[in-house]
Amino acid sequence: MTVASRATPVVLDFDGSVAPLPGELRLDLRADQEAIRFGCRVARLDALRAELGHRLPPPAAHGTVLMGSGDFHHLSWPLIARQAAGASEPLRVVVLDNHPDNMRYWFGVHCGSWVRRVAALPQVSQVIVAGITSGDIGLGHAWENHWRPLANGKLQYWSCGVDTGWARRVGLGRAFRAFDGLPALTDALAAQLQRERQPTYLSIDKDVLSPETVRTNWDQGRMTEPQLMAVVNALHGQLVGSDITGEVSTFAYASRLKQLLSAGDGQDTAGPDAATVAEWQREQNALNGRLIGPLAAARRN
Repeated sequence: MTVASRATPVVLDFDGSVAPLPGELRLDLRADQEAIRFGCRVARLDALRAELGHRLPPPAAHGTVLMGSGDFHHLSWPLIARQAAGASEPLRVVVLDNHPDNMRYWFGVHCGSWVRRVAALPQVSQVIVAGITSGDIGLGHAWENHWRPLANGKLQYWSCGVDTGWARRVGLGRAFRAFDGLPALTDALAAQLQRERQPTYLSIDKDVLSPETVRTNWDQGRMTEPQLMAVVNALHGQLVGSDITGEVSTFAYASRLKQLLSAGDGQDTAGPDAATVAEWQREQNALNGRLIGPLAAARRN
């Protein structure tokens, strides 16, 4: 096993989508893909958290965690909870994502519902989900969002191109920041992060990026790579942990429920052909290589 350092990337390998990285620590979790992918019972995720506690070094002793497809973004919850449990100061969480990941889900927790649980952690001072361009926070989906963390000030949505006027009408306007475009959004976010310095966990779902930058399994936003890097660099000296999802992989669920739920969430479960997937994965892995260094450099001393 690799001897971990603060720069050591960790790969939670559920789907084989993350290519080898220099000095990595890789856990083979492919046997758990069906159970964990897209969503699972809370008890199942608790069991995985306990397993990771035994198999991983302490959070401060390794670098960013790569989890594969955005179908695994709910794993950020146990990773952040693990980080928060050992924190001596309040923890800010910044999520770069095209979706709020704060939606209602009645079967446990899934890749679009985990943010509410992070916002409920007592050690977490604030969660900012930034880069949203999807209609998930528009009027048509307003009822699907958990309102409590928005109302109590623990959660903010930073978006562009979405009509969120409904939030003001129901008293949630302070939790929504709307921008004319991603340049204005990322400039404002970077400025705030530099101005309000505090221990921060950064979670990156690459579906926040434009399709011209990389391709993912989900509908995508408009952020560019330089804008993403500007946010990372703004956290220099503040970052205590980070993770990356949004790789491209395909999977045929044995569970009929997961087949129906993922299709109902707008996901193309069949995915593109193998040659296209391979090309998209090459682009994704090249971006991973460019992200690892800046994330390590942003770590808090």
